[in-house]
Amino acid sequence: MGRLRTNSGPAEDLLIELNRDAGVPLHRQIEGSIRASIRAGRLRAGASLPPTRTLAAGLGVSRGVVVEAYQQLVAEGYLASRSGGYTQVAASMPPAAAGGGSAASMTQPAARSAGFRAGFRAGFRVDFGYGRTDVSQFPRAAWLRSVRTVLTTAPNDRFAYLDGRGVPELHGALCDYLNRVRGTSSVPDNVVICNGYGQGISLLIQVLVRHGARRIALEDPSPNDDARVLAGAAGLDVVGIPVGPDGVQVEALHRADADAVVLTPSHQWPTGGLLSAAARAEVIRWAKRRGAIVVEDDYDAEYRYDRSPVGAMQGLAPDHVVYCGTASKTLAPGLRLGWLVVPPQLVADVAAAKVLADRGSPVIDQLTFADFLVRGEFDRHLRRMRPVYRRRRDALLNALRTRLPDLEPAGVAAGQHVVAWLPPDLDEAAVVTAAARHGLGIHGVGPYRIAGTGPGGLIFGYAILGEAAIAEGVALLATAIREVRGP
Repeated sequence: MGRLRTNSGPAEDLLIELNRDAGVPLHRQIEGSIRASIRAGRLRAGASLPPTRTLAAGLGVSRGVVVEAYQQLVAEGYLASRSGGYTQVAASMPPAAAGGGSAASMTQPAARSAGFRAGFRAGFRVDFGYGRTDVSQFPRAAWLRSVRTVLTTAPNDRFAYLDGRGVPELHGALCDYLNRVRGTSSVPDNVVICNGYGQGISLLIQVLVRHGARRIALEDPSPNDDARVLAGAAGLDVVGIPVGPDGVQVEALHRADADAVVLTPSHQWPTGGLLSAAARAEVIRWAKRRGAIVVEDDYDAEYRYDRSPVGAMQGLAPDHVVYCGTASKTLAPGLRLGWLVVPPQLVADVAAAKVLADRGSPVIDQLTFADFLVRGEFDRHLRRMRPVYRRRRDALLNALRTRLPDLEPAGVAAGQHVVAWLPPDLDEAAVVTAAARHGLGIHGVGPYRIAGTGPGGLIFGYAILGEAAIAEGVALLATAIREVRGP
């Protein structure tokens, strides 16, 4: 047993019990002791934990053991990393810590209700929840410099009511970035700032309905929140367009009789397909012939590993494509920063819908992001994070190759998640259920199918998991699959 006095105030006594003869990894024992202290209320929300070097020295273990334990507890939501390299008990506890029961006990519909943009469920030993980014890596110091610049230099009139499109500084900075990096054909007058993709797609659907749209086409499979829910609530017919290995099947789009289509062409969610140049051109021809709108959700294109960058569809037909971008996957979803590059004929209506919704997004956040872009800090942050996510992706692929070679990974070249297709003898729902019994959180592809048919697959979100946690998660999955297959 090691008992360590700290000078961290509320967490003054940190009791860690280690039994080197127990056959349980030391990092797992440290995790368990801290987790139990949090659940029992001995470590309250906001209490600071000792630095990893200090705790490692006090316990007589390597610093890497403590780092691994802290990283796992951060991933589970028990701890939060702060600027300056210190760690605190998270302000908001996972349900299991508050006595609310394990997320593994949630019914499947309830577990799915978190949706695409928030695929995390607390209470699992390892959770491959999707749609998350590693917010512990948020560039606080660089962001703070931009905040200070804004507060000392912004014109007074920027703090008054603005029109629904947002601040001009961010329009120009975004256009420069998107035209340079994503190959768009955007101009500042066509940019509308919104509170993330969720609000952006809501504004677009409202405007499309006012312009007479009756039916909207979505990729199948696709997220079961945002566009699907909002379109149905607005009275639009929703039709699914099958997705193949290379993205949406364009020939099915011609038969859909749709007025708009929502696509993720640079990294189809969830299958990871990349829409080919020929298919993109055919989608554009379809839109021009029907007078339809293509909504391009470019949710994670900045993260690519094994392929050359692919330009946005908006650059091919700016009069027919709405480009949707967000800082949720690149910086942090809590910023609630999103942007639309809208065809000229829809700009005024989308801006009016934004004013009606909330009178405009926060000005200081917009100006800060504009300065952050202009200074090149956004580019630097992405360059720093790509190798981090690539290492985590590689750890996942290596673990699958070693322990579950009959699973077929797809969509691995970009993004923050991987889909692995199951062999025909495995039932997707049975695997997900068995995995939960073994402490592993993972989603299947099936709940996101519109037509309800297709091969079974599992969605691995790896963005916030350390390499050791990824390896452990795949090991748990292998155990669950052996159980499903039986003797």
